[in-house]
Amino acid sequence: MTLHVLGVEPRDVTAEALGLVVNAETPLPLAELTITSGDDTVTLGVLGASHAVTARLAGRRITEQVSCDAVRAGGRPLPATDGAHGYRFDSTTDVVDRARLEQTADWLRRQATEVDGWICGVFPGDHTALTALTARRDEPGGWSWQTWHLYPGDHPSAGDAGGVIVKTRSRWQP
Repeated sequence: MTLHVLGVEPRDVTAEALGLVVNAETPLPLAELTITSGDDTVTLGVLGASHAVTARLAGRRITEQVSCDAVRAGGRPLPATDGAHGYRFDSTTDVVDRARLEQTADWLRRQATEVDGWICGVFPGDHTALTALTARRDEPGGWSWQTWHLYPGDHPSAGDAGGVIVKTRSRWQP
């Protein structure tokens, strides 16, 4: 089972504070899942309502961190797209009503409990406050992963809506 109920308040509390940094040291995760394919691995880490990924393939390595600390670590505010040298990153940020936030949170929790290759960290205070990640091996060589960051409640960008969902999709084929 890769659903983790975390006993810590999330550090990243608004989608607006998120940034992206690639190939920097990643912080210790609150929860992690490593997926192995032969000698190659991808490690998915839940941070404080954010994520870190470390992928290894044929002796090469890439890291990705989406968090409120990413800019301070040498990254930049969360871009809609980014990429270089076989790496591609895309993100979307959506303000959603409470029903959509609930549906998405329920689906992500089910994925993490029923499907291999998923991890989900749920934070205290609201059962929709969570971060979820999944990854798979791409053929002929590479990894791809997706993440969801759910921010319920009264966030500046949410207004009267139920919350904000940040979704990322990454692919690395060195």
